[in-house]
Amino acid sequence: MKYTHKILIDLPLTDTTAKMDSLENLKKWQEGLVEATVISGKFGEEGAKTRLKYDFGSRKMTLIETIIKTDMPHELIASYTTKGVYNLQHNRFNATEDGKTIWESDSTFKFEGLGMKLVGLLFPKSFKKQSLKYMKDFKSFAEAEATT
Repeated sequence: MKYTHKILIDLPLTDTTAKMDSLENLKKWQEGLVEATVISGKFGEEGAKTRLKYDFGSRKMTLIETIIKTDMPHELIASYTTKGVYNLQHNRFNATEDGKTIWESDSTFKFEGLGMKLVGLLFPKSFKKQSLKYMKDFKSFAEAEATT
């Protein structure tokens, strides 16, 4: 499954990506995130791995984020893996002429095992909705932080 989302953030490019490229900020905009621990490398650098633990009430999930490529403030490619799911995210950040940032994110999901393949087949909208929600949550966080 592949899809793309795009969002306009009312902040300059370097401010936007600085807020995104912060381990401390993750919990401020990723609902359900209870723990983010770097397990190898340095956060945000190519090759770094971070364990992300989420608690959504009755559903708990642990993901491993691996930074595949970074050319910040313009590009960040990362993979996220959990049991039966591989997600590749290619994020691009571009400055607008009026000092804002366009964040475009390509998501590719691959599912393993019958159960997860069925989830991906039957509920693709839920993955798309969650991705867009996190982008909107980041936008709200980043813009609110800029006004304080």
